[in-house]
Amino acid sequence: MASELLHDAERHRYSLRVDGALVSAADYVLRDNTISFNHTFTDPKLRGKGYANEVVTYAVDDVEKNTSYRVVPMCWYVGQWFDEHPERAALLDR
Repeated sequence: MASELLHDAERHRYSLRVDGALVSAADYVLRDNTISFNHTFTDPKLRGKGYANEVVTYAVDDVEKNTSYRVVPMCWYVGQWFDEHPERAALLDR
């Protein structure tokens, strides 16, 4: 089973594909100096396996490493992710 984490800047989406199929994604909107994660999705048949966590971790790591954006967690899942990772709170713009 081959998995691949991707950032599609044109579509404003981070995603996880397993064997080529979309499994989970985090969509975002850019505004000024912020990146607002407004939607996450995991294939309903595959929920509970940590796929959304993988995508959000990848996205936050990428934002921190490659941009100067502050994160606005508009999606409940991304907000919960930051609650569970208080060490990453410095990235937030609430």
